[in-house]
Order: sequence, then C-alpha cells, then structure tokens
Amino acid sequence: MWIILGGIAAIILGVLGLIKWWLLFIKALAALVPFILVVSGIFAVIIGISSVKERAEEKREEAVEQSSENDKS
Repeated sequence: MWIILGGIAAIILGVLGLIKWWLLFIKALAALVPFILVVSGIFAVIIGISSVKERAEEKREEAVEQSSENDKS
C-alpha cells in the first residue's frame, strides 16, 4: 500500500516539476538528444565491426575445414 502511495506522490511531484520547469526540461532534451545519437552511433559501429570480424572468422574456419577435407581425399 505504501508503494502505491509513494508512486502516486512521485507522479504528482513529477507533473508539478514538469509544469514549473518546462523550459528547462525542453533544454535538457535538446542537450540529451545529440549525446544519445552519438553514443548509439558508436555502439552501432562497434557492433557492426564485431559482426564483420565474426563473419570473416567463420569464412576462414569453413575454408580450413574444406581444405582439410580435400587433403583427406
């Protein structure tokens, strides 16, 4: 029960804070959006590079397996 009341109080305080500091909230969003884009772009590049490396390693392993199978015949 206390958790529900605390949640309701937090919602009320949050809405009042947004009303009172709306312009600061908009400025904070304007500052955060480019930062989030840069960080997510860095993560995307890192994930893409690791994916390319993984595919290259799989191709190398397949080539080694095929060459070892050809050597057995």
